[in-house]
Amino acid sequence: MKYIVVTGGVVSGLGKGVTISSMGRMLQGCGLRVTSIKIDPYLNVDAGTMSPFEHGECFVLNDGGETDLDLGNYERFLSISLTSDHNITTGKIYRKVISKERRGDYLGKTVQVVPHITDEIQSWIEEVAQIPVDDQGNRHWAAVDESDPSGMKDKKEDDKYQSS
Repeated sequence: MKYIVVTGGVVSGLGKGVTISSMGRMLQGCGLRVTSIKIDPYLNVDAGTMSPFEHGECFVLNDGGETDLDLGNYERFLSISLTSDHNITTGKIYRKVISKERRGDYLGKTVQVVPHITDEIQSWIEEVAQIPVDDQGNRHWAAVDESDPSGMKDKKEDDKYQSS
């Protein structure tokens, strides 16, 4: 699996989503299979309860996931069907890490942003990149739209994907 990560800080409307959709379309034109993942920095689990005045309208996926409109762009441009897991939020990551801590998965260790949160983000990306989004099977490329590089991860995560 190869990853393309597009970042743009916290400014909305820079065209990260359209850029990812366009790059994905070009890769498809070369015969490659692609998927898209959107990372949002907010603590909400999804965009469903957020004010449309603050966040914009939601796009509802086939599995009922209420997500950022960029996922609708990805689906239409790339002729794929994404799941709610293709929209990663800080809220989803923290919920998963806290659930693991409560189950005892960390064996009594102190749960911290590094390594637990950053490892969970990496695991989530790697797992979601393998989810079939069309009838063609596994992906060759995953395009990741990272809305806020400082909101959910750190240099450790960047380094991991540069060495992939």
